[in-house]
Amino acid sequence: MQKIFDSHFHIIDPKFPLVENQGFVPDFYTVNDYLNELQELSIEVTGGAIVSGSFQGYHQDYFTDAISELGNHFVGITQLPFDTTNEEILKLNDIGIKGIRFNLYRGLSASPKEIKELSERVYKICNWKTELYLNLQTIDKDLEELIFTLPKVSIDHLGMQKCSMDKLKKIVNADVPIRLTGFGRVGYERDEIRELITILYRENPNSLIFGSDLPSTRANYRFSYDDIQLIKETVGKEAQDRIFFQNGENWYLHK
Repeated sequence: MQKIFDSHFHIIDPKFPLVENQGFVPDFYTVNDYLNELQELSIEVTGGAIVSGSFQGYHQDYFTDAISELGNHFVGITQLPFDTTNEEILKLNDIGIKGIRFNLYRGLSASPKEIKELSERVYKICNWKTELYLNLQTIDKDLEELIFTLPKVSIDHLGMQKCSMDKLKKIVNADVPIRLTGFGRVGYERDEIRELITILYRENPNSLIFGSDLPSTRANYRFSYDDIQLIKETVGKEAQDRIFFQNGENWYLHK
């Protein structure tokens, strides 16, 4: 069994509403579906981050059931409108939500100023992390500079599309983790992912955080044990432990 802290996956519960995004509505994927799939893949999940997808909009109600079913070492990462009150944020914190996500890749229209204000507010109120789902290849200068000013920020899915290695090195050397997730949706070939892992881990051993991205909605191919194997063939045991679970636990479970 491969031990992981799963820093990025979705629960899509039929009991709760979904929102069509760019013409897409996903199939359901329950906590039992998730745990059974990992079991079949010989993966032991010790904790993780349930992430709100674009298809869940600003709905928060499904988190209570999901976090309760999965247990104490799981947290929620949500999406919020900019006018969310401090009281609402504290209530969400109490049910186990520990971060906010800005989905710029799937159509969220937000200025750097709005992102910065909400990111700083949730961090000040309850130490929430910020996650950015964006295309590092095409972001403008203002958004790129914003990354380095946010408290406890990380980047989803290797930044999605290919960008310069200098840009990636600058990000990880600023202690901004990059999630090693969604191999089936990113613009990198698998050999290129191997190279990225080697270079970025060497730059900052704390910089890569593994996640399954299950159920791999809209990806070209679904997460499988082959993705685990790719990492194991690329780095040694100490680096594997950091990437698969230590970095994720340190990021999500420790303030």
